[in-house]
Amino acid sequence: MGFFVGYVLGFALGMGLIVGFARFQNIRSKHRTDLAQVIAAFARMTLQDLRKLFPDQPYPAWVVFSEKQKFSFFFFITIIYIPSKLKYLTRLLSSVLMLLQLTWLNHHLDKIWPYVDQAASDIIRNAVEPILEQYRSSIMSSLKFSKLTLGTVAPQFTGVSIIEGDSDEIIMELELQWDGNPNIVLDIKTRVGVPLPIQVKNIGFTGVFRLIFKPLVDEFPCFGAICYSLRQKKSLDFTLKVVGGDVSSIPGISDALEETIRNAVEDFTWPVRQIIPILPGDYSYLELKPVGTLEVKLIEAKALTNKDIIGKSDPFVELFIRPLRHRIQTSKTINNQTNPIWNEHFEFVVEDFSTQHLTIRVYDNEGIQTSEFIGCAQLPLTELEPGKVKDVWLKLVKDLDIQRDQKKRGQVHLEILYYPLNGESELYNPFDPDFRLTLVEKAFKHANDTDPSKSASPMKRDVIIRGVLSVTVISAENLPATDLFGKSDPFVELTMKKSDQKNKTRVVTDTLNPEWNQTFEFVVEDGLHELLILEVYDHDTFGKEKMGRCIMTLTRAILEQEFRDSFPIDGTESGRLNLRLKWTPQTIIRD
Repeated sequence: MGFFVGYVLGFALGMGLIVGFARFQNIRSKHRTDLAQVIAAFARMTLQDLRKLFPDQPYPAWVVFSEKQKFSFFFFITIIYIPSKLKYLTRLLSSVLMLLQLTWLNHHLDKIWPYVDQAASDIIRNAVEPILEQYRSSIMSSLKFSKLTLGTVAPQFTGVSIIEGDSDEIIMELELQWDGNPNIVLDIKTRVGVPLPIQVKNIGFTGVFRLIFKPLVDEFPCFGAICYSLRQKKSLDFTLKVVGGDVSSIPGISDALEETIRNAVEDFTWPVRQIIPILPGDYSYLELKPVGTLEVKLIEAKALTNKDIIGKSDPFVELFIRPLRHRIQTSKTINNQTNPIWNEHFEFVVEDFSTQHLTIRVYDNEGIQTSEFIGCAQLPLTELEPGKVKDVWLKLVKDLDIQRDQKKRGQVHLEILYYPLNGESELYNPFDPDFRLTLVEKAFKHANDTDPSKSASPMKRDVIIRGVLSVTVISAENLPATDLFGKSDPFVELTMKKSDQKNKTRVVTDTLNPEWNQTFEFVVEDGLHELLILEVYDHDTFGKEKMGRCIMTLTRAILEQEFRDSFPIDGTESGRLNLRLKWTPQTIIRD
C-alpha cells in the first residue's frame, strides 16, 4: 500500500513540475513577444505620434531630435520597463544627454558662426603668420596672408569629455570635425622675386581641442586663465592651387608649402598651449616649459625589409618627440645591410611626460631620389621609469594609427633613459655623482671624491666612464645543428665595437650545448658609448659558419657592477648564451 501511495505522489509531483515548467516557458515567450511588439511599435513612431503621448513641451524648446537621438530616446524609454536591464540606464541616459548637448552646442555655433568668422580671422592671421614665417622654406623669401575668411560652414562638435586633473584646474576636451569652405589666399614671394598667390582649398580637419581652466579662484568667473591647444590632430587634408594656374607646375613650391603648413599646425599641437588671462595675475607658470630630458641610444636593427632589387637596403633612422623640422634627429646611413649596427646617441627635450611619445621612422636611403619608407614605431614615455635605463626592441609597422599590415618589417633595438627636472629646474641627472638614492650614484660616486668643488651637477655627456670589463663566456644552449651528423663545433668571437678589441673562445666539438667557462678582459675608454658584440660560429675545416650574435651595451654592467644572465642569440630559433659580466670603474670628468 505504501509503495502504491509513493508511486502516485511521485508521478503527480513529476507531472506538476513538467506542467509548471511548460507554463513558465509559455509566459516567458509571451513576455518576449509582447516586448518585441512594443519595441517595433516604438521604432515605427514619428515625432507626431510622440506629441500625442506627451504634453506640448515635455522638453526644452532648444532640444531637437535627430533620427539617431530619437532611437536612443525610445530605446531608453522601453528598457525602463525591464527591471533586469536597469544597469544600462546610466549609460544610455549619459549617451542621450551627450547627444542633446552636442546638438544644442552645434545649433548655436551655426548661429554665431558669421560673427566668429569676422572675429577669428584677424586673431588667426596675427597668430599664424609668425609661425608660417618661422617654418618658411628656403626657396621662399616671404609668406603672408592676403585673404583669410573661414567661410560659411561651421565646424561640428562630435564629442565632449572632462579629464581628471589637478585640484585647481578643469580640463575639457572637445572633438571637432570641419569640412569647411574658407577663402584663404597666401601671397608667396620666391627667391627669384616671382610673386605667387596660392589658394588653400577643400580643407578637411578632424581633431581634439583641449581647454584648461586654471587656476580655480573664488572670484567670478571662478578661473584665472584659459589655456587652449590642439590636443590631437586626427586628420588634415587640403589642396593648394595657384590663382589662375597650377601649383604643381612650379617645381618644389607645392611640397615646400605643404610642409610649412603642416609644421605650423604641429606648432599649435599639445603640449604647446596658448594662454588667455581672464583675471589679473601672473600666469607665466602655465607656459610651455621643459620637464625633463630623454636620452636615446640607437643600438641596432634586425630583419629589416629589403627595399633594393640589387643588394640590400641602406637604412637610416629618424627619431623625434615632436615632428618639427628642427626637432627631428637623424642617424647615419648603414650601407647594404638589413641588420645594421648604429651605436648612436640622441638627446630630446620632454615637455609633457604623460602624453608625449618617442617616434622612430626607418628609411632606405636612395641617394638623390626620395628615401623609401621601411617602417615606424612609437614608445609612450609613460612606459619609462624616471632615472632607470630601459632596454627595448620596437617592432616596425607601416602606420601607427591603422595597424592592419601584418608584413614583417623588422625590429629596432634602443636603450632609453628619462630623467626629469627637479623643483629648482635642474636636471635630475642619474650620471651625476651627487644624485642620491639611485644605483647610478653607487657606480659613479667616487668620480668627484678628489675635488669636491667639481660636484656641481656634471651632465651625462661630460662624464667619461672608463674601466675594465671582464666577460666570462659560460655556456650556450640550443644551438642550431650545422654539421651533417646533427652537431656543431661552436666557438664565440667577442668584439668591442668602438675600440675594435677582439677575443675568441676555444672550439668545443660535436655539441649543441657547449661549455667554455672562459674569461676575457677589455680596457674600455668610454663605457657609455661602447658596444659588446658576441658572435657564435661553427668551426669548419675550411672556415667558419655564423650561427647568430648578441649585441649589448655596457650600461647594465656599469650600473650593477657585476651580474650573470642568459641572452637570446639573434639568428637562431631558441639559442641562448650564458654570460657573467663584471665592471671595474675608473671615472673621469672632462674639463
